[in-house]
Amino acid sequence: MMLNSFDEWSPLKEVVVGSAMNYNSHERELSFDLFFHDNIAGDNASRSEWYYPRLTPAGRGGSAHGPSGGSDRLLIKQRYVEELNEDVEALAQTLASLSVTVHRPMHLDPSTSEVRTPGWTASVVPPLNVRDNTLIAGDEIIETPPMIRSRYFETQFLTPVFQRYFEQGARWTVMPRPLMTDASFDLSYARESTVGGPTEPIGDPQPSPYDVGLEMMFDGAQVLRLGRDLVVNISTINHAMACDWLERHLDGRFRIHRVYRLSDSHIDSMVLALRPGTLLVRSEAVAEKLPAALRSWDLIVPPAPASDSFPRYDDDDLVLTSPFIDLNVLSVGPDTVLVNDACLELVRTLEKHRFTVVPVRHRHRRLFGGGFHCFTLDTVREGGPEDYLG
Repeated sequence: MMLNSFDEWSPLKEVVVGSAMNYNSHERELSFDLFFHDNIAGDNASRSEWYYPRLTPAGRGGSAHGPSGGSDRLLIKQRYVEELNEDVEALAQTLASLSVTVHRPMHLDPSTSEVRTPGWTASVVPPLNVRDNTLIAGDEIIETPPMIRSRYFETQFLTPVFQRYFEQGARWTVMPRPLMTDASFDLSYARESTVGGPTEPIGDPQPSPYDVGLEMMFDGAQVLRLGRDLVVNISTINHAMACDWLERHLDGRFRIHRVYRLSDSHIDSMVLALRPGTLLVRSEAVAEKLPAALRSWDLIVPPAPASDSFPRYDDDDLVLTSPFIDLNVLSVGPDTVLVNDACLELVRTLEKHRFTVVPVRHRHRRLFGGGFHCFTLDTVREGGPEDYLG
């Protein structure tokens, strides 16, 4: 089918489900720590030892700055990876059982261990959270400029999928790629918005011969798609520069509405549109930051997640998402929603609002940085460029 995806709720026909194959480590370095800043600062037992950029004694892992330090590669327990793979495959099977055509990216080959550019090296992670580095805007694939170095070439794993849509008539665009030296990052959010502590001050960026100053960096998961309207979360100058590019590129086809610091980056565990006129939000305070036209929509605010909804982890397990990650649901249609089967409060809340809930298992969402919305990229939905905001 032709690429066509304008919103988050229309009947879903085709989707990409990510791959977790050969996901074996996290690499703590500047871009990673900035991206996961809120949860690294607040949700880990040893957070008082962490600061930015993380300096590592020589010999303990790779480096973004050279052999003297700059990164720390943390292995992930194999049982978590095996269970993650089981849950991702079950998600793909569930979608197929709902008559959705499921596409998959290429798997990360275990021999591919790092990515290297003129300015830095980083480990490689598989294309799991495929929502992040691509924005589908109607009939256009837009590859967005990454915010984490280890994901710099992640969209290449989706090349076979994107190429097929291109052959069927889709537009296919790649936003400018950042050099991603330390000087490329706006550190203001992390410096001003530490949510848990104590943490040590963010250090000065390491110089590079490839410094060009602040650059655009942006993820598709910062966008709430509402027909012809795109609500975009801006927390840094990097995001604002990318939004400027989007406005110019999409001018005449979409309207851009900026919201500021709704979160550090992604907003799909803060607010999701389940159907026209209905929003799933973390809190009413979140809704107050949305455009005025959206504040009149019906709000579904589920109870706070129960602690027993999550596995217990060891102190050396790195927690990357907040307890609200289960708000990261995927709509298969305006009345049908995929929800984590461990989040019973959310299931009951949505059922009270007359949604059909399809429970799907996802155990380690806090360790791998995403829920069902993150793990998927909807490429074909029935909806079009309707005007929902007037």
